Amino acid sequence: MEQKSREMTEETGTLNRNKSVHAQKYFRGNLEGVKNGQHMFSNRDLCRLLIPLIIEQLLNSLMGMVDTMMVSNVGSEAISAVALVDSINLLVIQVFSALAAGGTIICSQYLGRRDDDKAKQAAQQLVLVIAGISVMLSVVCLIFRIPLLRLIFGEVEPAVMANSETYFFYTVMSYPFFALFGAGSSIFRAQEDSRTPMIVSVISNVLNIAGNAALIWGFGMGVAGAAIATLASRIFSCVAVLWLLHSQKCRIPVRDYRGARLNLALAGLILSVGIPSGIENGMFQFGKLAIQSTVSTLGTTAIAAQAMTSILEGLNGIAGIGVGIGLMTIVGECIGAGRKDEAVYYIKKLMVIAEAVVLLSCLIVYASTRTITVLAGMEPESADMCLHMMGWITLVKPIVWIFSFILAYGMRAAGDVKYSMVVSCVTMWTFRVTLCILLCRRFGFGPIAVWIGMFTDWTARGVLFTLRFLSGRWAEHHIVK
Repeated sequence: MEQKSREMTEETGTLNRNKSVHAQKYFRGNLEGVKNGQHMFSNRDLCRLLIPLIIEQLLNSLMGMVDTMMVSNVGSEAISAVALVDSINLLVIQVFSALAAGGTIICSQYLGRRDDDKAKQAAQQLVLVIAGISVMLSVVCLIFRIPLLRLIFGEVEPAVMANSETYFFYTVMSYPFFALFGAGSSIFRAQEDSRTPMIVSVISNVLNIAGNAALIWGFGMGVAGAAIATLASRIFSCVAVLWLLHSQKCRIPVRDYRGARLNLALAGLILSVGIPSGIENGMFQFGKLAIQSTVSTLGTTAIAAQAMTSILEGLNGIAGIGVGIGLMTIVGECIGAGRKDEAVYYIKKLMVIAEAVVLLSCLIVYASTRTITVLAGMEPESADMCLHMMGWITLVKPIVWIFSFILAYGMRAAGDVKYSMVVSCVTMWTFRVTLCILLCRRFGFGPIAVWIGMFTDWTARGVLFTLRFLSGRWAEHHIVK
């Protein structure tokens, strides 16, 4: 009996050692099990997917900066109003982007399984779901727009509030068009076509800037002109991308919009991935609103400095975001095909790529900051604040940013969305929001408090996401069956 027990113990120990060895090989990116030693994506495939995404994200951010610079020349009240309202708009944009990303993940996993019919159905359901939610949200915001602004921003200067009400009115009407463009773009990206949405986005941005120039400077419409130009460009991008989805070249086309019917199972599957990411992004933006409310009490100079710093920080990280968006398609297909070792490999590879582009972007943006503040017509005090904050961002961001963002993109694509949601919400409210408000209101740090809280948040998230990745639990989810 004792001998048999010893044999069982030795056998169990051998099995455990074997599992441990297997796990170590797996999470080092061991690809020995890949057929014929071939990866699912060649370097050419990666370039074809990632380069248009990076270009699109960069152009969007650059055009946003040009837009802000145009508005800033109208006056401090105008730029402050746009900054305040855009903090709400960004909340909506992030939520719909998360829902669209849920569609990307589901479609990618079905394509990885070679189930094109299910991918087509999922694409159609994504369009239906986003259309319904965005229209309802737009109606609610139009009805309650003035009480909502006053609730969020409290007592701000009358001129700033008047401009905010005007700008918010027009941008709220653009929500459905932006949301549907995002849904259509995600469907293209799921089939590894990032070039088509990039082209549409470029044309849309050019139209937006041209509209700004005509309406702001030509007709003297101020923030109303900027908002109307944004609305018109988003209508164009929505119509264009939905029309292009009719093409016979699409692997997963969406054609019969009128005859489409809600499929609760597929819609629920998309929402099961999109909602946690939407909550994460939504809570993230609510946190930014809480921070913005604190900054808004510091005066117009601080608001303008923080607004420009946020734009520049977004610009120096946008190429990395493009890499992360592409990573969702890649990991989704790998997981759908049952090749988890490939998913590990590509997460690591794209983290290296993201680090390179973020570092380069940070250096270029910092070198351009002073020139940008001059072109934007910023007051000297605001410009100095902006340059000081950008210096710290350039130093810290390349060290911690990819661990808190790129890893999360990869793990979400495998279906590990709840962990990302919980960690991001906890660290954001614990560090970013609480620390910022404490430093700003209690210790008088000024707008730099925003970035101290941000750096702490990035670091905490990066540590937790890295531990999750190394544990392997993120790869144990099964979304599509």
